[in-house]
Amino acid sequence: MDIKKKFLKLKSLRKKIKNKTSIGGWMQTTEPMIAELLGQRNFDWIVLDIEHGTFDTSKLQNVFRAIELNNKLPLVRLANHDKKVLGQLFDSGCCGVIIPNITSSKDLENIIKSCSWPPNGSRGVGFSRSNLFGLKFNQYKKIAQKPFIVAMIENLKALKNLNKILKVKGLDCILIGPYDLSASLGSAGDFSSKKFIKTVNSIKKNCKKNKIPVGIHLVDPTKHNLFKLKNEGYTFIPYSTDTVLINKALDAYLD
Repeated sequence: MDIKKKFLKLKSLRKKIKNKTSIGGWMQTTEPMIAELLGQRNFDWIVLDIEHGTFDTSKLQNVFRAIELNNKLPLVRLANHDKKVLGQLFDSGCCGVIIPNITSSKDLENIIKSCSWPPNGSRGVGFSRSNLFGLKFNQYKKIAQKPFIVAMIENLKALKNLNKILKVKGLDCILIGPYDLSASLGSAGDFSSKKFIKTVNSIKKNCKKNKIPVGIHLVDPTKHNLFKLKNEGYTFIPYSTDTVLINKALDAYLD
């Protein structure tokens, strides 16, 4: 995917999640062929999960290439808040990041600055795959100053600071991490508990008030669950994971 098309797709994604639902794939494996297969589906973007996956930076570029082959946007779910790896991710072709366990506006502000080229941020400027090693340097500058930023809300501490987090400049979307959030509430994996439902509704209410799109990771891949989340107002939905989908297929055909 050329840089101009990537820029237009990012612009389209930002517009879409304001009013409609954007659905993406999620990878825990490092296999470019899996990325190519997911890219054939009707996803807007594909996330590489380097927190719970098996990625290392030397393998990222080939997976990004496979994603871009089908004109999908490559995103990365970070492993932590270590800012050193951000430059490598974006230089390799990443368009945006999903940041786990955001609990304060200050943390989010610092990470956004580390993702962005000056004047908006402090990320190092140079030739890399992201700008075709200088051939598309001027075109890439627009993307480099405004990467796609998703903050994950995953524990109780984040709820106390949510209004300040939602006001951070450069934030595109909030993503609820259901498993970590439910664990923080004392009932890991119980999404039907009154406490979990009340907490999620509070997050959605605050996001709506601050005009920030909100999403949630749908791990159990059923159409019923997907349409339920769409009807509940979520506009950014990672649809399951590659590993879960493989397990589901094995259960269906090898049970």
